Amino acid sequence: MRFILNVIWLVFGGLVMALGYMLAGVIMCILIITIPFGIASFRLGGYALWPFGRVVVRKPDAGTGSVIGNVIWSILAGWWIALGHVVSAILCFITIIGIPFGIAHLKLAKIAFIPFGTAVVDTKLTEAGTELVKV
Repeated sequence: MRFILNVIWLVFGGLVMALGYMLAGVIMCILIITIPFGIASFRLGGYALWPFGRVVVRKPDAGTGSVIGNVIWSILAGWWIALGHVVSAILCFITIIGIPFGIAHLKLAKIAFIPFGTAVVDTKLTEAGTELVKV
């Protein structure tokens, strides 16, 4: 079922948003000082490409550096990516079959602001009782 949902997700904006994350990652990696932002963008881009069956969780050891990184990320790219997710969600809400995907876009819009201090893990790991907290 997850495979089918992920394939349908690609049609309902997942591919376009993943390309947006990848573009932001390439731009961030061009400048040497923003390479950590580029890596975070590639990680979230992979999640935006194939989200079903995985979740974003907070790392328990995330500290002040994550907060500072998230603030800088939000200013540089987070707002634009979140806006793309919101627009995609609105377009998905037009059709009945697109409503669950619109909700997923809104969840990803929230995650677009906090790439640092989080990890993308398989849902089987969270069901097994890991120490990580869902975002």
